[in-house]
Amino acid sequence: MITDVHAHCIPSDFLAWLHQADPSTGIRLVETDRGTAVEMGGRAVSQPLRDDLTDFDARLAAMDRQGVDVQVLAGWIDLTAYELPIDQAVAYTRVHNEGLAAEAAKAPGRFKTIGTLPLQDTAASVDALNYAMDELGMAGVELATTVDGAFIDRMDLDPLWAAAEAKGAFVVLHPMTPLTGVDMSQYFMSNMVARPAESTIALSGLIFSGVFERFPGLKFCVVHGGGFTPFQIGRLDKGYEMKPGLTAKHISKPPSAYLKQLYLDTVVHDAGALRYLVELMGADHILLGTDYPFEMGDEDPVAFIKSAGLTPAQEEQILSGNAAGLFG
Repeated sequence: MITDVHAHCIPSDFLAWLHQADPSTGIRLVETDRGTAVEMGGRAVSQPLRDDLTDFDARLAAMDRQGVDVQVLAGWIDLTAYELPIDQAVAYTRVHNEGLAAEAAKAPGRFKTIGTLPLQDTAASVDALNYAMDELGMAGVELATTVDGAFIDRMDLDPLWAAAEAKGAFVVLHPMTPLTGVDMSQYFMSNMVARPAESTIALSGLIFSGVFERFPGLKFCVVHGGGFTPFQIGRLDKGYEMKPGLTAKHISKPPSAYLKQLYLDTVVHDAGALRYLVELMGADHILLGTDYPFEMGDEDPVAFIKSAGLTPAQEEQILSGNAAGLFG
């Protein structure tokens, strides 16, 4: 079963809820010069809503074109709503995740789901993780690189990491509001450069803060091939060696040792880059991704993987074997 671990969705039930939400939810639809967007907590406004994030028939047709048997549905990272007060965030998260589960149920066998969490509160996030996996049958969760402006390693999330490790949750790290405060408006750099840079910062912080040392059993995946981290991992190892007073406070091994515990997806758009990731990580730690339905995604992921000059066994691991091991 060829499995795509990186795809986004605005569930139809959740979209209907957004359109009907009253002020007590902290959610309001607003009109921008680019279309209808979602205002969260009066402080953050999403990018405009996109029909292709909700169009179920178009999603199935795209999967069939791509040769993808199973898609792991995650929410749209713009709608994590970390800006909401916690009571509103808990209610919002439940509506979203229930909608995502309902969306997947429309085509049994074609989808798995990973929910969102109210990361602004750790205890509430643990509760939401338990509900998502135990009651909704989700495979795990998608987390943004920043939580209301703070990089994720700055949050006190050890209880969540412990719960995710214990439950075998598939945890996906995805960039959000990349490089706030840096002018990346020219040349589409806000996407091409800022998103992988955001993941690089967040992942490096998680490594150096010791998350993967304390919780080595986490099933943790970083999208877009891990950002720039794999291609500069030697620099992180060098810093660990030369400046241990700054870099080795929470870890006992070079950063590369922890990186190789993780999973990366294939959304790197260059066959040589994919070959390098396989050499660095091992084919058993690479997962097919598309970033559906976004323009910077991979529209023909199977062909891309087969273009990289890998062995048949490596191709099989990336296309289906690794996901089978993770999801059953």
